[in-house]
Amino acid sequence: QVQLVESGGGLVQAGGSLRLSCAASGRFFSTYVMGWFRQAPGKEREFAAGIRWSGVRTYYADSVKGRFTISKDNAKSTVYLQMNSLKPEDTAVYYCAVGNGYSGSDSSYDYWGQGTQVTVSS
Repeated sequence: QVQLVESGGGLVQAGGSLRLSCAASGRFFSTYVMGWFRQAPGKEREFAAGIRWSGVRTYYADSVKGRFTISKDNAKSTVYLQMNSLKPEDTAVYYCAVGNGYSGSDSSYDYWGQGTQVTVSS
């Protein structure tokens, strides 16, 4: 069982930055991938970024590549999402999730946090 708690969301102007954190607890396996998903009002949840729990391999959606950076601190069992050059279309609830292996599909992730709201004003 894995528990995830996100923090760091808020309101920011376009062009600004935010850093999200996801604190994890429970039993982790080396094959796990930590993912950040987001869901805007009226839209389906979509993959934003992911990182392997063991190693440094990262994954990004085209829509955030070059603007978002995912990182982790294994000692603190925490994953971060640094979001720069934010756009109004980045407005969404952001969720942290854990899956066994990389996938861009939310159905492949078994554990989810409660989500944190990110709002980007124009």
